[in-house]
Amino acid sequence: MLDNKIVVGISQGDVNGIGLEIIIKTLSEPGITDICIPVLFSSQKTISHYRKLLQLDEFNYHPIKDISQINSKKVNVLNCYDEEVTIELGNPSASAGKYAKLSLEQASHALLSHKIDVIVTAPIHKHNMKEAGFNYPGHTEFFGEKMKGTPLMLLCSDSLRVAVLTGHIPINSISQYITKDIILNKIHQLHHSLVQDFGIRKPKIAVLGLNPHAGENGVIGNEEQTQIIPAIHTAKENMMVFGPYSADGFFGNNLQSQFDGVLAMYHDQGLIPFKTIAFGGGVNYTAGLNYIRTSPDHGTAYDIAGKNIADATSFKQAIYTAIDIYRNRALLHEISANPLAFSPIKKERG
Repeated sequence: MLDNKIVVGISQGDVNGIGLEIIIKTLSEPGITDICIPVLFSSQKTISHYRKLLQLDEFNYHPIKDISQINSKKVNVLNCYDEEVTIELGNPSASAGKYAKLSLEQASHALLSHKIDVIVTAPIHKHNMKEAGFNYPGHTEFFGEKMKGTPLMLLCSDSLRVAVLTGHIPINSISQYITKDIILNKIHQLHHSLVQDFGIRKPKIAVLGLNPHAGENGVIGNEEQTQIIPAIHTAKENMMVFGPYSADGFFGNNLQSQFDGVLAMYHDQGLIPFKTIAFGGGVNYTAGLNYIRTSPDHGTAYDIAGKNIADATSFKQAIYTAIDIYRNRALLHEISANPLAFSPIKKERG
């Protein structure tokens, strides 16, 4: 943290998608450098190309070659590479994957080296990244390995927080992860994040079932009876946890408004209703790690790349959320440090 402002590292994402458009639009907002110190991991040549493309000549930045050269009053662009990059807007390519990977690796290294405080990642194209040698299903798994933690994908907005038990895995592999121990662990992770990262003292958590109608008492699958319900009963010993709820009825009846967090059993079960309710203003947060990483709730959007119509709201919110979580963690640490020792009150003699 410099000048009491949080240093926000930003990876550029796929140069052929909308990533740099929403980044530049966000960093062009008046007052952005009053609340944080942005450091974009890209290159002068790439940013100049986009500034001209978007006709944002008023967008000014401070080019640096090393993180030590940060200007706390400006948007900083750290040169990750010097070569000209061929930009083919709207088209997937191995080249785009290469430079997205390079940006992400340098930004994550800066985070792990405590040279930046938080990281916000722009969207990547998973196939492009794989062609560039990125051997992870997505950002969540990458940060889970680099940060030696157990990542929890948590989609959040002002009114809704949805975590997923299983992330980027095939549908036909989901059932093997539906075990009491894994479910209980994810409930604990979600509870801890709601307290530590969102400042909710006594969070109320809903757990969704796996099968249609939450199994109908074992008529449609038995995972609820054998794994999910036992996990919920154990969690209830020291947390407010309820369920399992049938996913369709849960969101259809707006029950999510009664809870601080929701644990879905798999990716689409959680993300489809979340994006229906909060798309464009939601944030993808990787909970469960010692470091803070957020991203917008959308992908590369090749179909509108370069048309200067991409909405930067979700990316902007990803920056704000990362800052809020950083501050919430710092506050919790401050109020939890050096607690007063417990002393029993002695009853005075009459």
